[in-house]
Amino acid sequence: MSETNRIEYKQELTKELELEKEVVAFLNYKEGGIVYIGIDKYGMTCGVTDADGDMLKIKDRLKNNILPSCLGLFDVVSEQRDHKNVIKIVVASGAEKPYYIKKYGMSEKGCFIRTGTAAEPMPQKMIDDLFARRTRNSIGKIRSNRQDLTFEQLKIYYNGQGKTLNQHFATNLELLTRDGEYNYVAYLMADENGNSIKFAKYDGTTRVNLIENKEFGYCSLVKATYSILDKLEVENITHTKITSKQRINQQTWDTTALREAVLNAFVHNDYTTEIPPKFEIFDDRIEITSAGLLPDGYTEEEFFEGISAPRNKELMRIYRDLELVEQLGSGVPRILEAYDKSCFRFFPNFIRMTFPKFVGGQVGGQVGGQVGGQVNKIFLTERQKEVLDMIKENPAISRSQLSSKLGVNESAIQKHIDALKQKGVIEREGETTGYWKILNV
Repeated sequence: MSETNRIEYKQELTKELELEKEVVAFLNYKEGGIVYIGIDKYGMTCGVTDADGDMLKIKDRLKNNILPSCLGLFDVVSEQRDHKNVIKIVVASGAEKPYYIKKYGMSEKGCFIRTGTAAEPMPQKMIDDLFARRTRNSIGKIRSNRQDLTFEQLKIYYNGQGKTLNQHFATNLELLTRDGEYNYVAYLMADENGNSIKFAKYDGTTRVNLIENKEFGYCSLVKATYSILDKLEVENITHTKITSKQRINQQTWDTTALREAVLNAFVHNDYTTEIPPKFEIFDDRIEITSAGLLPDGYTEEEFFEGISAPRNKELMRIYRDLELVEQLGSGVPRILEAYDKSCFRFFPNFIRMTFPKFVGGQVGGQVGGQVGGQVNKIFLTERQKEVLDMIKENPAISRSQLSSKLGVNESAIQKHIDALKQKGVIEREGETTGYWKILNV
């Protein structure tokens, strides 16, 4: 695999400011990108000898050598490739362009942008134009109306991850304005605030008959997040279906997708509107609504591809510290493993995710895809339908063959197969020399 407009290879951790140049270029590029350390320019894996040490150096360099702060806009992870350790740096497109190397300032020597497969110096006119349009109305720059804030809840959650917030935590977590006062991020993270998260449950498919109305909030946004996750875990009951061959257990909503949708709603909500995310359950679906629209110049296609442009980088950083979210841009692709793109709706001022209920072998009472007239009343994602079609054509097909034909790794294929088995669509007859059987459900 060769370098692209979103992929850069480095054989080793280069000297100071060379790596920063590549990261700055991706921060300024609307699609962000990925830098691999331990892969040469021809795409051959060389590996790194001290992955942990290099990862610490990378984090420190990006934190100290790039302005504006890019904390919350990059992930540094170790991966195995060809049985060797490589380092993957995932960089999101930043909202405070132009980003630049601190040593050289906001100049052509300090600002870069990705052009093709190279990091090119940014023309001065582009620097001036981007600076003039720089997003200033972010929650990191808005002063909190309350300055008597405490953060005991946040400290407890950090301690739970084996991390301690020292006396400089407000600075380290970017909870202060340039004037040294608490910002709106601090307000959201504080033990007490006026931020209320609404949860509603209705009898029927409309908002006419409200049967449950709760508020989770007026506390740290992290605590409110856990409260919503716990509440939805209770609501996500398991349905059991008995077939002639097996007992099939299916939860009301896909657990992974539901969790990712909740976290996306919290982390990417536009809090400058002072409208928090909202969670509503109906007889046939759950709706999760967050304020705000797609970032400027960011298309729906890029959104579905998982190209990351965090609205609230400070929140992203905190939620990643607490291991609530994983790699940048991983949320939407995980949701699409279980639900179709049609579950997302984009409005002028908000985004809504709607997941139909699984009820008695059906999803929301609707009929899913049909393969060969045998599989119906089962909701399948597009990828699951592709896997099923290939199994129908060749019941003896292996996971590696499916992986090769669909261009995805075997672990992803295994997840799709597990989902099809759980939904009672296929079952395995025999092991090594066995075959797949499509069930008439």
